[in-house]
Amino acid sequence: MAIAKAERLMNLALCLLGTRRPLSKRELRDSIEAYLEAGSDDSFNRMFERDKDDLRELGLVIETVEGLDGEIGYLARRDSNRLPPITLDAEEAAALGLAAKVWQQARLAGAASGALQKLRAAGLPEDVDPYEAHSALEPRIPVHEAAFEPLMLACRDRRPVLFEYRKANAAQPEPRHVEPWALECWRGHWYLAGFDRDRGAERVFRLSRITGKVRSRGARFTAPVPDVVTVRETVASWAGETADRSALIRLRAGAGYPLRAKATAVRELGDGWDELEIPYGHGLDAWLVEFGPDVVVLEPAELRVDVVDRLRAVAKG
Repeated sequence: MAIAKAERLMNLALCLLGTRRPLSKRELRDSIEAYLEAGSDDSFNRMFERDKDDLRELGLVIETVEGLDGEIGYLARRDSNRLPPITLDAEEAAALGLAAKVWQQARLAGAASGALQKLRAAGLPEDVDPYEAHSALEPRIPVHEAAFEPLMLACRDRRPVLFEYRKANAAQPEPRHVEPWALECWRGHWYLAGFDRDRGAERVFRLSRITGKVRSRGARFTAPVPDVVTVRETVASWAGETADRSALIRLRAGAGYPLRAKATAVRELGDGWDELEIPYGHGLDAWLVEFGPDVVVLEPAELRVDVVDRLRAVAKG
């Protein structure tokens, strides 16, 4: 039914936009197949009035004109249904071109390219290129996770979702019921921020840890959506980026270069091991686990316990 109505509205809009003179109800009924199938005049009249109102709500300007013979006609003049001319300065045009190219690896690549072509047709200068004139670097946003598109649509439509999520220290995924707020890319990984219904609080989820399909729910949001969603700041704090303490670890020589880059002090111990002092914040235990047997936590004691617990969970899985 939804597809049939959308097709009928499109046909009506095309008829009204394509005519040079007002068309009567009779002429419109004879021109649109769905109206020909109406069972009676009353049924057609109700259908036509609903469709006309729907098109007007969508922004189409439909004029009602009375002819010399008193018959009412309808048309949508092209001049009344055109957008105003697009005027962009060099900086605005460069920003739009950059945004379109950034998305070329994502699912939005087709829409971004089409939008850029339309802007060029409307007057965007052909010689505006944010790469050729300014830099040899070409930033991109890779999107490989299957969960990206359904979550993006759910954020846009404000629809709750259900998915299986595997935490870094868990052997098996568990279901999560989330009201999605925003998606953001941070250091090459996509994250979803939203309200976790089961935990009754805001949570951030890494898309690469979502398993299976993302299923939408028809219910509405139960929690208010904040005006500003700080995905990057939240992830950075969990990853220890805002740490105000220090941890002491042993690191195998020739391994763990990301840890060495963050170290505030390094001391060679001999026998193929080094001692590092690194910033300690929430999430550091999950990061250290990724280096496996190349890392041994010395201090503090709670960090050592957390790392050992995560390693045991991985071993059991």
